[in-house]
Amino acid sequence: MVSERITTSSKPRGKPWRYTPHEGHWDEAMTASGFPRRHWRGLLAALGRMGVEQLNRRWRAGEQLIQANGITYNVYGDPQGKERPWQMDPIPLAIDSADWAHVERAVVQRATLLNSVLADLYGPQRLIRERHLPAELLFANPNFLRPCHGVMPPGGIYLHIYAADLARSPNGSWWVISDRTQAPSGNGYALENRLVSAQTLGAVFNKCRVSELSPFFEKARDALAALAPNGHTNPRVVLLTPGPHNETYFEHSFLARHWGFPLVEGADLTVRDNRVFLKTLAGLDPVDLILRRLDDSFCDPLELRGDSVLGVPGLLQAVRSGHVAVANALGSGLLETSLPMAFLPVLSRHLLGSDLHLPSVATWWCGHEEPRRYVLEHLTELVIKPAFPRPGRNTEFPAVMTEEGRRQLAARIVAQPEQYVAQEQVDLSTAPVRASHGLAGRHVVLRVFSAWDGSGYTVMPGGLTRVSTEDRSLVVSMQLGGGSKDTWIIHGRRERPAAFSSVPKADLAARATPPALPSRVADNLFWLGRYAERVEATVRLVRALLPGLSGEADFGHGVSLETGIHVLGGMGLLAPELLSGSIGNQRWTLQRHLEAMVYDPARASGIGWNLKQIRRVTWPLKERLSSDTWRVLQRLEADFSGTPPVTAESRLIGAMGLLDRSILTLSAFAGLVMENITRGHGWRFLEIGRRMERTLQMAELLRVCVAQAPFPLEPHLELLLQVADSSITYRSRYLTALRTEYALELLLSDEGNPRSVGFQLAALVQHIENLPQSDSNSGTPIENALAARLLATVREANPDDLAARDREGGISALEDLLKQMKTDLYDFSDALTAHFLSHLTPSRLTPRF
Repeated sequence: MVSERITTSSKPRGKPWRYTPHEGHWDEAMTASGFPRRHWRGLLAALGRMGVEQLNRRWRAGEQLIQANGITYNVYGDPQGKERPWQMDPIPLAIDSADWAHVERAVVQRATLLNSVLADLYGPQRLIRERHLPAELLFANPNFLRPCHGVMPPGGIYLHIYAADLARSPNGSWWVISDRTQAPSGNGYALENRLVSAQTLGAVFNKCRVSELSPFFEKARDALAALAPNGHTNPRVVLLTPGPHNETYFEHSFLARHWGFPLVEGADLTVRDNRVFLKTLAGLDPVDLILRRLDDSFCDPLELRGDSVLGVPGLLQAVRSGHVAVANALGSGLLETSLPMAFLPVLSRHLLGSDLHLPSVATWWCGHEEPRRYVLEHLTELVIKPAFPRPGRNTEFPAVMTEEGRRQLAARIVAQPEQYVAQEQVDLSTAPVRASHGLAGRHVVLRVFSAWDGSGYTVMPGGLTRVSTEDRSLVVSMQLGGGSKDTWIIHGRRERPAAFSSVPKADLAARATPPALPSRVADNLFWLGRYAERVEATVRLVRALLPGLSGEADFGHGVSLETGIHVLGGMGLLAPELLSGSIGNQRWTLQRHLEAMVYDPARASGIGWNLKQIRRVTWPLKERLSSDTWRVLQRLEADFSGTPPVTAESRLIGAMGLLDRSILTLSAFAGLVMENITRGHGWRFLEIGRRMERTLQMAELLRVCVAQAPFPLEPHLELLLQVADSSITYRSRYLTALRTEYALELLLSDEGNPRSVGFQLAALVQHIENLPQSDSNSGTPIENALAARLLATVREANPDDLAARDREGGISALEDLLKQMKTDLYDFSDALTAHFLSHLTPSRLTPRF
């Protein structure tokens, strides 16, 4: 075994690399004699000059970039959590441009072949009648969607995006080990890998003359838009996702933002009169093309899979009617099994008149006698797979079975031969990855993507390289813990990376489509605003109360232990029975409760729980939030996800520091909302949520700190002004001691104070008046009337009258006003939902105005 020390004539800046390829496998970087392959020399020389320490420093920045961009892969049942940070190795897989040209031709040929097979199987089915394919491949295949038979997609193109998984044999030949025809995933991750790689190894990337990926995506986007039926010049294209729980949801969001397509779920679409519509705030917007990332059988619960809650009822009939196109075409998942690979060599000669440029891994279908006999005689040398995907049937490896296990497997094959496929086990090639000690060899599989460009297939000059993360392991699946690499197509000094000829573009003005805001997105933005305000209100309340737990709690800020107990109890956040005993015991109980609001993510009234809700509603919004906004929200969540300190004193000090930092982070979020977001309907719904929640939070504080506060009121008024961040304004304006009527004027009526109820309601009225209105002349919408009434009530209220005590000594006028305000706000929320977010008629609310 050869161990190569990777250095150059220049002195390395740190510890040099040592790399030992695996014997018996093709190594992508090194020859069998231990010398770097020609197209790897520049990359390995750069790594040699860089040294271990510098690459490690650079990659720490790369990992921070992955985290900041929120690049994740959802792994079901993962103990690390559902959203696992994307696993990427900094050292790319380098492929020579001449070698790549052969791969490119082969992938184009294969996509063309598979498209022709689909066109026949969903059309005349001559391949079955002429016995080029067994009938079982079609009629026993659960992926054959019978309702789609005879439904011809535009231009006869079933595969708009196709992917092939490639591996190298020990002699360096490429093999296709699987075809992805359903809704191929990974191209978005490949582009994200490139963005990270280009920033981490920017100088190396430029010197190595690597093919760019962005032209492929531009061409694919334009070709998709050109597929829209009826020749629309500004078609509405949407990307259909199963939702945020899908394993590759990040990619769906990333591609939607990169291509400028709305990201929608099945519930965002509806079919009326054989046409598909997107539910938006302004009503129903016609959809011309659906780029689906949802398995085809789930797309229509009426005609395909009846138990699907992810699809669009009536979608297939809309496709039949020619009013909408779907990419990939419904039914294309038929060929995403191992069985067709056994027949592709014959089909290529029959349909294309040529042999396959890249062979498939050797495949035998056991439904024919001669292949079955070979499989049974060579069982330990093969991998046995189910011919069709079914629950409970997995790939089996006879070589590691017991003799009894192999006997039982052979018996199952004989009993149901048509249900089994055997394949040769490929010895995957290896490539260097960054390891703790330097470089190590790991097995790799390359996924290559092609897209229909209007006249043929175009191949992405690169791909998604998946890599095993353990020594000698052949597992590269991301679900099972595999990692990824960027893929560099390296060009020689005299070569130039191929330029893409783009599809002719329509005039930009004609291509521009008015932005559509799906109702689900508006709902999530509304709740983002509400949860953000809840977090800020809780942070400000706890930050004002925690100093009162110190030994000199009353000096300088006027918030006493008794005030804190009354406020938390009055807001329903602290049970009175927990506060029995001495003053010291009460102080300890209050401290534990406040710390739980900071550190315990399971407490519904706490900060962590509300941050989880922010994560829940923002994840489906990722393509609509700027990178800076996303990073701010991630930083806020990360700050509160750490392990709390052990001692009581350190927890108290840590909580104060954490709350101070979170105020700055929340201020950054508010600044981004006000300064960076376009004043569209989405921004208005976010602001409506913020203003409504801030009104509710301020009304609750006024109720507890004023209307229901015990005498004397001064400590409660002091706490009220601190939480509302209005202490300086009060003292500079009134130059007097704390008085109830002045506090009410500042925090209830003053529309110039951004913390007052009046300010929130004035903004609420302005935003609601700028939302889309119905064309019908049915009078003032309920939500508009409620917002106007709320504002009028506050404007008409006299702070002196509200502060006056009744015969029982209470402030009942203020309490009654706040109670009615709370009721009207909840009615406003219901009316807003019924009008803009449900698209159900008639509304469940009865008009009252």
